[in-house]
Amino acid sequence: MTHIAFILAGGSGQRAGGSLPKQFWKVNGKTILEYSLESFHSISSIDEMVLITHPAWRQTCEGILAGNRFPKIRHLIDGGRERYLSVLAALKLYEGQSCHLLIHDAVRPLVTRRIIEEVIASLQKYGAVNVAIPATDTIIEVDPEHNCISRIPDRSRLYQVQTPQGFHNEVLQKAYRQALQDPHFKTTDDCGVVKRYLPEQEIKIVPGDITNLKLTYQEDLILIEQLLKNRGIECAG
Repeated sequence: MTHIAFILAGGSGQRAGGSLPKQFWKVNGKTILEYSLESFHSISSIDEMVLITHPAWRQTCEGILAGNRFPKIRHLIDGGRERYLSVLAALKLYEGQSCHLLIHDAVRPLVTRRIIEEVIASLQKYGAVNVAIPATDTIIEVDPEHNCISRIPDRSRLYQVQTPQGFHNEVLQKAYRQALQDPHFKTTDDCGVVKRYLPEQEIKIVPGDITNLKLTYQEDLILIEQLLKNRGIECAG
């Protein structure tokens, strides 16, 4: 079975501030995006990769890919204004094909080989796979009208979602076809689309890692830099 990695690098990074999207921030001379690309490119089971970016940053991505540094990347495509539109743009490339997909946020540069390989292994049995870690903080649900606590869920049953998420292509294609018929469709991740529109589909959980963090704020770069050094990952510069 062919395994294809979608690397989503179309975010604007508005929460972090500044004009440069987070995936192009540098740690020791190398962009966050490059670390993420290297993580997947090094996995022998990954056959192809698709890089999805914002049109305004396409030239920047072309520079990163120059010199055939990542030969597994078969497509560099423009994404949409929202995450799911970027996923849809990549899905169009594989309509009707039998393959497995791994979808990863480019701003998670510390994803491990173990996580990627366990997602791939789980796709042999399950049509959808999520990566998650147990929640360590108490989570509250808030009534937005009064800004008061409305519910405190049992933390022992709560997990924090990470990426990559894995899918049989036909499962995710079907889920999105149904989702796009819903005028109230909203989502922030692809397993959520499968869960809502294909509720009969089991979604396997692969244990994540606390170091597989998402770069959100400028301060996160300090921790990411230290974690990269601890792993002995070679950095440019």
